[in-house]
Amino acid sequence: MKLLRGQIRDYAWGSRQVIAQLQGRPVPSPGPEAELWLGDHCAAPATVLGSGVPLPELLAADPEHWLGRPVLDRFGTRLPFLLKVLAADAPLSLQAHPDAEQARAGYAREQAAATAPAARNYVDPHHKPELLVALTPMDALCGFQDPVVAAELFAAVDLPALAPVVAALRQGPAGLAGVVRTLLTWPEDERTALVEAAVAAELGASSKLVGDLAERYPGDPGVLVALLLNHVTLAPGEAIWMPAGNLHAYLRGAGVEILAASDNVLRGGLTPKRVDVPELLNVLRFEVLHDPVLRAEPLAPGLVRWPAPIEDFALHGVSLAPGAPPVTIDTPGPRVLLCHAGHLTVDDGLETVTLSAGEAALGPAAGAALTIRGAGEAFVGTAGLR
Repeated sequence: MKLLRGQIRDYAWGSRQVIAQLQGRPVPSPGPEAELWLGDHCAAPATVLGSGVPLPELLAADPEHWLGRPVLDRFGTRLPFLLKVLAADAPLSLQAHPDAEQARAGYAREQAAATAPAARNYVDPHHKPELLVALTPMDALCGFQDPVVAAELFAAVDLPALAPVVAALRQGPAGLAGVVRTLLTWPEDERTALVEAAVAAELGASSKLVGDLAERYPGDPGVLVALLLNHVTLAPGEAIWMPAGNLHAYLRGAGVEILAASDNVLRGGLTPKRVDVPELLNVLRFEVLHDPVLRAEPLAPGLVRWPAPIEDFALHGVSLAPGAPPVTIDTPGPRVLLCHAGHLTVDDGLETVTLSAGEAALGPAAGAALTIRGAGEAFVGTAGLR
């Protein structure tokens, strides 16, 4: 096993408390710290603690040892998942991610066209389904809610130009694609009036959401698109599963995220970053997500898993009280462990490491089942192969 040093991404929406506190550094941090990446993605690969060897280099030197034959045959010489800590003090963009075929085609298309980095949608040829487990109460917009419910919210906005939107939503899911297209392509000189009308409307529990988003992004039609989505507050331990094509935005809070190792993001609004509405519409799935909250399933005392129907990754949670018996995790392929609290000893049959809060390690595929002892909490990311 190797201890890892992850890279911190300093996006403007990040927290100055969460990651610094997790790692035992002074709080607040000098600037925003949005994500801690623990993987080998080229945008921010982790390194081996002590030697400084980049994780991609470590894996390439002995891929069979670290990744194992099943992962190599399915994914090649790369870690198929990325484990993150995500800490948001402000909303992330309204976004969705491509499926595997869309990612391959989009990446090839932009490579062939020599698209400038700043104008690219596809920075790698991989899909990006993701699962996020809340560490703190976490507000999120995730997937389309029942359009008939959304229709009543839009009907409450005193703007005659929205009448076709209300009518389309009352048709059910069949009207969603046209509504999203209409809102995101709303004439620029009329957008401020659109958002102001939504802010002035009586929208019940959604009024605060609209007001907060409009204050941060005045004149952004994404404020109204938010009314089409499920607005949930996750309790710690609850999760969101976001397959390809689901529109979502994390609003505030901290969580551990595991995703297929990609950084392909299509944005539609609520961001100063690049927005590409036509390509976002191309990848969106206009289907209702009736229950976006995913709950952990217990596997053994002190061990849970958040089920996701994907081969790229699986996520386990470990919680051991003082004196509790050890837990065992027996999965094929590489394992990335992040200790979230306390102190834990991890043995893979080849080597034993001790992790404290904020520390992480990579266990090789060549190792045996992980045996975890001590008193603390950890997340363990693995491939989803069975």
